[in-house]
Amino acid sequence: MAAIAWSPKAIQELEVICNYIGKNSEYYARLFAGNVFKRIESLALFPQSGRVVPEYKQSNLRELIYQNYRIVYRTKPNLIEVVWITQGARLLPKNL
Repeated sequence: MAAIAWSPKAIQELEVICNYIGKNSEYYARLFAGNVFKRIESLALFPQSGRVVPEYKQSNLRELIYQNYRIVYRTKPNLIEVVWITQGARLLPKNL
């Protein structure tokens, strides 16, 4: 079972998304965050379950799609690093 770590940028992006959702509904913001955490926790057992990020084509850089958001993570031996969360229409940065 792999450990899970979050990059500071991924934490910041999740906060921004939840604050945006929370403007209309605190309930749905909490629900969204909880579901994101559940999806990420499942990676501890199934790290290859996400698809390879098409823009990068690196087998260790993968993503999960939740609603219209991309949860980008990097697989390392015994570690899953969540590196980015973004709305699906936004471009990913050149270097993750």
